[in-house]
Parts: sequence; C-alpha cells; structure tokens
Amino acid sequence: MKELLLYIARNLVDDPEAVSVTEVEGPQELTLELRVAPDDMGKVIGRQGRIAKEIRTVIRSYAQRTGQKVSVDIVD
Repeated sequence: MKELLLYIARNLVDDPEAVSVTEVEGPQELTLELRVAPDDMGKVIGRQGRIAKEIRTVIRSYAQRTGQKVSVDIVD
C-alpha cells in the first residue's frame, strides 16, 4: 500500500525525492502519512481537494481488496 501511494505521489509532483510516506498503525486502521515538498502541496491536494480525494479513493479500494482499513493523511 505504501508503495502504491509513493508511486502515485511521485508522479504528481515536481520534486519526487521529497516525497515520503510513514505508516502509523492504529487500533482499527492503518494511517499513511504523505509528506511532499511545500511547493508541491497544491499538486497533491488539487482544486477543492479533488486529487487528494481521488488518491484516498484509490488507496481505500486497494486496501479493501486486501481486507484492511487504510486512511491517507497529507501532512505539511
């Protein structure tokens, strides 16, 4: 899951080396914290949060196939 999120984020931003994902294990679900360069934050979030919403949808549907609950947080 982490690799999928890294792949998606690195293809959206101008500085792919600054992209990092941290896994935080919670009692009910796994949280993936996505960090990008400050200049690329708008590219990952998109207008009115559309790109961020679609990233979350893709990750959630992939996680559902594996039987996990996953959420994505974009951290600055």
